[in-house]
Amino acid sequence: MPIFTKRKEKITEKYELKHVLGTGAFSEVVLAVDKSNGDTVAVKCIEKKGIKGKEDALLSEVEILRKVTHPNVVHLQEIFESKNHVYLVMQLVTGGELFDRIIERGSYTEKDASFAIRQILEGIKFVHDLGIVHRDLKPENLLYYSADEDAKIMISDFGLSKMEESGDMSTACGTPGYVAPEVLRQKPYGKAIDVWSIGVISYILLCGYPPFYDEDDSQLFNQIMKGEYEFDSPYWDDISESAKDFIRHLMEIDPNKRYTCDECINHPWISGNTALDKDIHSTVSAQMRKNFARKKWKQAFNATSVIRHMRMLGLGGASGLAAKKAAAAASNGEKK
Repeated sequence: MPIFTKRKEKITEKYELKHVLGTGAFSEVVLAVDKSNGDTVAVKCIEKKGIKGKEDALLSEVEILRKVTHPNVVHLQEIFESKNHVYLVMQLVTGGELFDRIIERGSYTEKDASFAIRQILEGIKFVHDLGIVHRDLKPENLLYYSADEDAKIMISDFGLSKMEESGDMSTACGTPGYVAPEVLRQKPYGKAIDVWSIGVISYILLCGYPPFYDEDDSQLFNQIMKGEYEFDSPYWDDISESAKDFIRHLMEIDPNKRYTCDECINHPWISGNTALDKDIHSTVSAQMRKNFARKKWKQAFNATSVIRHMRMLGLGGASGLAAKKAAAAASNGEKK
């Protein structure tokens, strides 16, 4: 039975499938060329047998992808389906991950960080205005469109996204370290969780290390739920008070007091001229190399196993799940 409306055209009639860019549990991402114009795309090839019983989740993801058409969001171009596979034809993004590009730069300033965060905010504001919550914002899902120096930032991987109207907004999801306190507390949540994640990313962009980190999961989760982070010396000594004020409003424990995307964009560190132009590349890149080589920080966690682990530790909250990384692989052409 077809999952989507059956189209007679086969994907191989329109696209020439090239080499594999990345693989997932039940999918692989293939570079493809449009035979009519030579354009390159990324095709996410999903095995139907692998998602048997989970078709609704794929339908939900595709419904969201079809709605999101913004310059800073990787978009779904079209869908094909065969007896055994579903093919999602995605925009190909080749510029690599946000943090990797910063490390490779020759110079880097607060203004550069502010410009990057503004692009992310504008993309997520568009998503939020549609009633969609991304639920898994993290550096691996923030990609550059191309290798060009002035390439724009693209938001990818909507595999965990939800429509707010769906009502199912208390499930533990996200990635430890970036996940909001209300998710860990297993409280109902909404768009504010994405803003928290952008706050964490903003913090890292200005110092090179995460605001919350501990080898012990229980300690990590406790830090996040209490909002325990510092602007440590000497790493933050040359960062503007405006940047720190911006971060405080995003990493606000109370989601009702946390800034919205609109309020973030209107903050002077984003829309004004308070971001400093002092070169902070050497410090930030050195810390990024040190901290983000840790596999534990980038590791994907399964929500169910993390909840079980936290209960064993006697904690009431939960974090988890950064699954469906094939969409990110489709976007940046790298094996995850």
